[in-house]
Parts: sequence; C-alpha cells; structure tokens
Amino acid sequence: MDITGSVALVTGANRGLGRQFAQQLLERGAAKVYATSRRPELVDVPGVEVLPLDVTDPESVAAAAAAAGDVTLVVNNAGITTGSNLVTGDLTEIRREMDTHFFGTLGVVRAFAPTLARNGGGAIVNVLSALSWFSYDGANAYAAAKAAAWSLTNGVRLELTGHGTQVTGVVLGAADTDMMAGYTGPMSAPADVVRAALDGVQAGDWEVLVDDWSRGVKASLAADPREFYSRPAV
Repeated sequence: MDITGSVALVTGANRGLGRQFAQQLLERGAAKVYATSRRPELVDVPGVEVLPLDVTDPESVAAAAAAAGDVTLVVNNAGITTGSNLVTGDLTEIRREMDTHFFGTLGVVRAFAPTLARNGGGAIVNVLSALSWFSYDGANAYAAAKAAAWSLTNGVRLELTGHGTQVTGVVLGAADTDMMAGYTGPMSAPADVVRAALDGVQAGDWEVLVDDWSRGVKASLAADPREFYSRPAV
C-alpha cells in the first residue's frame, strides 16, 4: 500500500492515536484525509476533511461511506474503555465495548470494502491491543472485545484478498493518550505508535507489533497460561 497519493479515512480522529494518524498520513503525502469523529467539532488537524461518524450507528457509517466514495485506506481507530469486568460488570457497558470494537469495526469494514474494491483495492488498518491476547481484572470487557477484533481482522483479511485489499492489524501495549489517563506503567508516544503502524502498512505487513509489551505477550501464548499470569502485573 503506497500512502503517497492515497485517500484515507480515520475513525476517532479527534484525539490520541487517531489525531496522529490523520496528521502523519498528510505528512506522508496522502492526497486527502477524512478525519471522522462522533464529535467532529473537536477535530483540529489542519488540512483534513472532517466528517461525523459514530461507528456504533449503522446510519452514520452508511452516510460516511456515501460521502467518502474515493477512499483507498481506512484506519479503524475509534475505541472506548469502560473499566468493566465480565462476571460482575454492567452488561450495558460490556455490550458498548463489543459494539464499538467488534461490531463498530466490522460495520466500517463492510461499508467501505466495496469502495476500496471499486477504487482498485487499498488497505484497512485495525488498531488492536496486547489485551487481545491476555485478560486483566478490571478491563476484561475491553480485553474480550479486542480479542474479537483481532479475530475479525484475521477473518476479513482472508475475505478481502480477492478484492486486492490489504488488512493490517496494529497491536500495542499502552500509549500515552487520554484513554490511559491514570496509568503509571510504561507507555509509548502516540507519534511512535502511528509511525510504526504506517511503516507496516507501507511494507504490506499483516500485523505490526508496536512495542516490547505486544511482542512479549504474543510470544507467551505458546506456553502454559499459568506462567504468564503468575508474573507481576504490568
């Protein structure tokens, strides 16, 4: 996927990683960047075209796809965290996590896959998490939703191969964004995360492991899970 001259759409572009994606795509020569958000008035990246988009609202997704018919690169970045567990957490919040990370991502993919195919094929980038591969008491709804999004990413990659569309999953531990406010562990700079992600897109990578955290967690999956969960919490 050559980013130069591409037409990109970024979900959740009003802050954090999404804002960095929009900015760096322009810096890498994208011809146009649609910066989308549930609150489009908060998007402040110079040079982008702002669109409203709530990934949990099918009508909003359809409207964005109709308005951005020239897209060749889609970045599924929009996300939330509710701090919910699975057994005792509020089911409404658990469903909201799944609606955003799984069904929201899938809805965007389904809406834009025909557009990408009509435009000669392109790329989809799904922002995932190391929590796709482990659970953490206090964030188990998020972990389950991100695990589903990881599996979704692998599935749609196979389905879209015939469309000429590349699908890249971007996996990271923690980035220094508003979503991680209050977290005191090691965090990556958002600019570094996005730079690694876009380098991977350019290289045609199926999966980008951004940091030591994501690489270490994935490597642990072949071992007894008791070994992983006996380690000190990150």
